[in-house]
Amino acid sequence: MLQSIEGVYNNGEIQLSELPSDVSESRVIVTFLESKKSQAPKQIMQLGMFSGKKQSTEKDFHITEFHGDTEDGLDWS
Repeated sequence: MLQSIEGVYNNGEIQLSELPSDVSESRVIVTFLESKKSQAPKQIMQLGMFSGKKQSTEKDFHITEFHGDTEDGLDWS
């Protein structure tokens, strides 16, 4: 029976993430996968990407404030 178990190769040693079931000794085939490169997760927005000379005012925030949707039938009070 074939089993696949994830592990990590580090300095000549393989560390398995779990022990194989019902196997005390067996031949193995080791396949090296592409190494994970530490990349920063891609972000859709970045801090300051919309910044400019004009800054938001308190009035801008009041204009965009959500006051509920009259068509959803929910009480937003």
